Amino acid sequence: MLESPEHILYLKKKKYDKALILFFQIAIIFIFLISWELLSHFKIINTFLSSSPSEVVKTIISLLNDKSLFSHITITLYETFISFIITSIIGFLIAILMWFFPRFSKTIDPYLTILNALPKVALGPLIIIWVGASTNSIIFMALLISLFITIINIYNGFNSTSENYIKLLKSLNASKICIFLKVVMPSNIKNLISTMKINISMTLIGILPPVRESLFFNRYYSKCWFHYH
Repeated sequence: MLESPEHILYLKKKKYDKALILFFQIAIIFIFLISWELLSHFKIINTFLSSSPSEVVKTIISLLNDKSLFSHITITLYETFISFIITSIIGFLIAILMWFFPRFSKTIDPYLTILNALPKVALGPLIIIWVGASTNSIIFMALLISLFITIINIYNGFNSTSENYIKLLKSLNASKICIFLKVVMPSNIKNLISTMKINISMTLIGILPPVRESLFFNRYYSKCWFHYH
């Protein structure tokens, strides 16, 4: 089948647009890395806290040489997976309870809003006291960062289900469980997938080095506090 010149031109334009977007995406990464390196080199930013791209590369090479890189990656993946699974299950179950029981939803809604807005890293010292200075503290931090936004997103998705479908099933004397399984869940598949994507990214924020370093410093100051008191 022969394609029209207009269609060929359209396909070329689409390919050009994709290539241009990819170019800009890569350019942004390079500009960011170069700016980071220059700011670190001229001591404009604190390299003790932010390091620099060259130092990151040196560290990776060092970890490769002593064969510990994959061990660190495995630990990070384990912590991320555990946090993601726990957050997804708890968030999904609480969102279901909130949808089934409006009074329960109205009761905990302000607390979810407040807890979601809290700077979780600032809770580092309390997490050390509650959970202990271990891998559990990292997982717990990731849970705090991702859990509340997961609950809110899933619950808001449930509430955005078309009222027309719900009223139709209610007119047929359908139970709330039937409405949830036949209407609410199927209409929220895309929202659940999007929430899981946000969940995994928020979990990584809790697992990756910035939070680890924060927990390390909090752990250090907590030990100092207990020593002098």
